[in-house]
Parts: sequence; C-alpha cells; structure tokens
Amino acid sequence: MLELQMGALRSVLCLGAHCDDIEIGAGATISKLIAAQPALRVDWVVFSSTERRAAEARASAGDFLAAAASADVQIKTFSDGFFPAEGQAIKQYFEELKAQLTPDLVLTHYREDRHQDHRIISDLTWNTFRDHLVLEYEVPKYDGDLGHPNCFVPVDDDQRMFKVDTILRHHASQSTKEWFTSETFNALMRLRGVECRSRTGYAEAFHARKIVVDPVRPKKQAHQ
Repeated sequence: MLELQMGALRSVLCLGAHCDDIEIGAGATISKLIAAQPALRVDWVVFSSTERRAAEARASAGDFLAAAASADVQIKTFSDGFFPAEGQAIKQYFEELKAQLTPDLVLTHYREDRHQDHRIISDLTWNTFRDHLVLEYEVPKYDGDLGHPNCFVPVDDDQRMFKVDTILRHHASQSTKEWFTSETFNALMRLRGVECRSRTGYAEAFHARKIVVDPVRPKKQAHQ
C-alpha cells in the first residue's frame, strides 16, 4: 500500500446533494484538511433543502468550517429526489460554480451511488471540473452500494468524534431514520480503518478515479 502526502491545498469545493451528505461522507477529512492547511478556503454547496434542513445545514457547516481561513456555504433548493428532472438547471449552476472557483480538490458523491440525486451530482462534477482532483465520498444507506474505495484518509479520535457528534446534534430532522446513528457512522469509519491499516483504527474512504502523477526533478545545485 502506497502512502502519499498531499501537498499544500489552497481551496476545497465540497458538493452534497442533501443537507447532511458532505458531513457523512467527508466530515472528518475536511476537519483534518483544515487543521493541516491553515490558509485553506472551503466552498460548501448543498443542492437540496427545505427551510428547516437549510438551517440545520448552515449550523453544521458552520461548526465544520469554523477554523478554515475562509469559507462560503451555499444552500440551494432543488427538489429532493427529482434531480434527473432538474438536470439542466443543476448543470447551469455547476457552470456558475466553474466560473467562480478553481478548487485544488473537489469532494463529491460516489458515481455508482444508487440514489439518483447523488449520481447526478457526481456526473456533473466530472462533466464540469475536468482538470481537478476529484474524490468521491460514500454515504451509507439502504441500497448497499458502498463499493470498493481506493483512497483512504486515516482520522484520529477527535476528528471522528467531532464528525459524529456534529452530525447528530445539528441534523435532528433525520433522527427518526433507523440508520442515522453514531453506530452507523463509526462502524463505517472503523471498517475503512481496518482496510487501510490506519494507525488510529479509523478512516474515511473515497473513490479516486483519476490521479495524475507528475514527479518533479530536484533542481541541480550550482557548482561552487
């Protein structure tokens, strides 16, 4: 297993179809990136919300992004469950994002996710941000479609617990769902920690479909 150190990031774009998707899929990784990159800018976009869920999403994002050098949170109101029918309008918004942002890293949904809204966001991410590093996060649910991720980010206990506690505290509207529990979120991070032999025992996992490796030769020292 090859371990790579990610160089300095200036900006990250986080994309989520629904108000808790980003936190569930990449919350601990985002916290780790912000801690490691003091100058990091984070743009956080949620595509579907109701009034109540938008308030939850803003509060949750505010906690996750509190230590970022700069952050912008956008909550849109596309219809939950109907993204395929609203594809043209969503694509237009993606084009607006592309004109405004040049992120070093884009976090988005897994392309093979069985939820139609998630797949639309993933497809339009790749269609729009063609020259960027894109990592696809995973969201556990009924469909059993987690797949086999190939990129792992070990997380420590503070990052793990902060992620889970923040999700459960802010997204109270989802508490009636039997899978929306600390056990679910911790179990997935534990499983991914096992798969990558994380020293902490926990990790978040992503699908990295395209990574360009371009080694830079060290400059020759001038002769004295």
